[in-house]
Amino acid sequence: MNVVNYRSFADDWERRATIRTRPRRLLEDDNKLIFPLCRQPLVLSATFLEQCPQWRDFVLVQSFYKFINDVVIFETEIVDKTARNIAKNRFSPPFPLACRYDAMTVVVDEDYHALVALDFLQQAVEMTGIQPLDLPGQIELSRALPAAQAQVPAHLHDAVELIGVAIAENTVTHDVAAFSKDDSVKSSIRGLMADHLFDEGRHAQFWTQLVRLYWQSANPHERDSIAQALPVFLEHYLTNDLQKDFDLHLIEHLEISADTRLALRHEVSALDFPITHQHPLIGNIMSLLRHSGVLQTPSVARALSSYLPAAGRSA
Repeated sequence: MNVVNYRSFADDWERRATIRTRPRRLLEDDNKLIFPLCRQPLVLSATFLEQCPQWRDFVLVQSFYKFINDVVIFETEIVDKTARNIAKNRFSPPFPLACRYDAMTVVVDEDYHALVALDFLQQAVEMTGIQPLDLPGQIELSRALPAAQAQVPAHLHDAVELIGVAIAENTVTHDVAAFSKDDSVKSSIRGLMADHLFDEGRHAQFWTQLVRLYWQSANPHERDSIAQALPVFLEHYLTNDLQKDFDLHLIEHLEISADTRLALRHEVSALDFPITHQHPLIGNIMSLLRHSGVLQTPSVARALSSYLPAAGRSA
């Protein structure tokens, strides 16, 4: 595997990783929000605003708990696993030592992010007195990866995992950036997101480089096989079904009338985000695939043609 163009970020990590440079952040007891309103459509729905606005903070706190839970699953069960396997040379194909070293710094960062997230969860429970409801055991990526891997031969499972994790790491960077800039949210939580973003920007570049290295070494048959798995991955990764399930579960724990509960269920069930080129994360994903050289492969461009703006469908 040719690593001439691989740029290690080991020195950058030593100087700037948040695990080395950030003090513990403490949750403020102020009037700012614990979770952005724009990320929880339930509290902005007409029925909620008219019938039960007093439940806003409860819904936002529970949504914050879910966000924390999602972070922990993402960091420790998925990204950690992939990066650790690369670092320990248990990945196919194997990566050179410089890549493996950087992968281990990703493991350290991600486990630290999960630790900080759990610290904030504990602080939020203590401050609000609100216990978390039953939280999901999976995130969208938990379903998307095996669904995509099922489309390819076993020897390509690691490659599909690599590309899927790279997509997720690039989109989570976009997501966290939006969260960190919301002035309505408590300063410590925005700081938490900014810290996370600081590391994730480095991670996104790392995964992009690894996908590029892999793609350069893959033969045409392997590339074409993986191309057919990518739409399946996106279909499962970009769905909002798990969020709907959580919101419906949340509605059941509000002390409201049966009519209001039914109306809220209808409003949540009606929320849908079609997975087309206009989906807010598609541009980010296509940019990653383009920068890593994947999208320039004709079979990939054809497989993902419905996600590309008309002008880019001949790529």
